[in-house]
Amino acid sequence: MPAAALAWSSSAVFSVSRSPISLLQQKRSRLRRSRAPLWSCVSPRTVQVGGELRFSEFFSHGAGLTTSLDALLHCEHSGIQHICVVQSPVFGRMLLLDGMVMLTEWDEFIYHEMLVHPALFLLPSPRRVLVIGGGDGGTVREVLRHPSIEHVDLVEIDPRVIAVAQSYFPTVAAGFSDPRVHLHHADGAEFVRSAPSGFYDAVFVDSTDPTGIAESLFGEAFYSECQRVLHATGVLALQSESPLHPVYCQTLPRVHRLLRPLFRHVASYLAPIPTYPTGIWSFTLASRHYHPLEDFSPTNAQQRMECLSGKLRYYTAELHRAAFALPGFVQELISEGLAQPAP
Repeated sequence: MPAAALAWSSSAVFSVSRSPISLLQQKRSRLRRSRAPLWSCVSPRTVQVGGELRFSEFFSHGAGLTTSLDALLHCEHSGIQHICVVQSPVFGRMLLLDGMVMLTEWDEFIYHEMLVHPALFLLPSPRRVLVIGGGDGGTVREVLRHPSIEHVDLVEIDPRVIAVAQSYFPTVAAGFSDPRVHLHHADGAEFVRSAPSGFYDAVFVDSTDPTGIAESLFGEAFYSECQRVLHATGVLALQSESPLHPVYCQTLPRVHRLLRPLFRHVASYLAPIPTYPTGIWSFTLASRHYHPLEDFSPTNAQQRMECLSGKLRYYTAELHRAAFALPGFVQELISEGLAQPAP
């Protein structure tokens, strides 16, 4: 049920907790059965309070992100998930999927630059790229900055995410109109299984949290297929959740356990994403050929940056090396996870 720039005259608090999939399914079921006001699709739990309209996403015991809202720009159920776009006076437009923040105009550049460029600057001349997820278009936008790119496959299970992004985040989704980009409305795990071996120079997994429709994108079989479709010198990069999250912190060591038998080099790095749970986020890079530090040339990267389409706002050659310097607690998290027996 789309809504065009619905300005708010009343006050409300919208809150959602990132929770196990069983609870999330219960919330979706309750929402489908209800005849709630239009704005209730922003989050399964809403209350009215006086003075100000606020949206909150809690990740643990009332801790999380809260922002006032100016307007609800769009809200619908795609048949797969709730998709909402809201306007925040601080964060600008925000894309919410099932009540959880996927991106904001304020800080999306950090996430997308850090997912893409540490991998692509390892490759001398990347040409063919696969993006799993990323229906907002930010990852594709960053990939296309590299002039050597010839072919990009974007696989998004929910076509409505792409449509909403094109309507409300045109600068993020601008790459979808590029003739080098081929859109596939499909399950990412199924697409990879049918893709040709050794075809891609880089694979990016820009997924949501490891539950529900994205759960298969964090499994051993999926990672094995990613290795297969990569060229022998190719690179896999993926988001691996927050190492501080009370539940999803175990994603990072699990990713290492599953990737290390498949790739010679596996390394994680961090970036601050203020509007994501805990504000700190991890990414993991894997390759059978390239080491993310030993094979990285700051001089070469700096020269190539001058040839990029558009200026980067966060990633730099210096930051590349610094991002892989993990805090002690993250190193321990990974080491302890690797010491556990395989599930």
